[in-house]
Amino acid sequence: MLQPSDNQKSQLSSSPNPPRAVSVPVDQATIGRSLVIKGEISGAESLYVDGKIEGTVNLGDSRVTIGRNGSVTANITAREVVILGKVHGNIQTSDRLDIRGEGALTGDVITQRISVEDGAILKGSVQVRAAADHKPQAKSASAESAKAAAAEHPKAAAVAGA
Repeated sequence: MLQPSDNQKSQLSSSPNPPRAVSVPVDQATIGRSLVIKGEISGAESLYVDGKIEGTVNLGDSRVTIGRNGSVTANITAREVVILGKVHGNIQTSDRLDIRGEGALTGDVITQRISVEDGAILKGSVQVRAAADHKPQAKSASAESAKAAAAEHPKAAAVAGA
């Protein structure tokens, strides 16, 4: 029976294990059903609310999810907000607002994207703003193409403007 030499043994024992896929845990705080929080909530991780909050929620780069049992009376600032419960207050997101079928929002909204499912309740004003880096390019491109079209076909531009 062949056995490895001492030199081969040291190479075998020092060889690293094959790399494993490591999943990074998602940081998310949870406010349970029986919890009531009054005051200001701020931080850098996502938040799931199944209890009650009164005050302000400021998680600018994170996601706030209001669960089915959640009841929030607060202004919310976050990257993304998902509502399955009830929210009374203004919402400002840098990305999107999603109000699911059983969700209800009473308050004003400023967001880039919004989704309101059938059965959801939304009472308040909504401002949908385009991303800041896309505005100047879109305006200048459309203005230039309109000028070019008017120069090439002045009658068509007059009809289109009517």
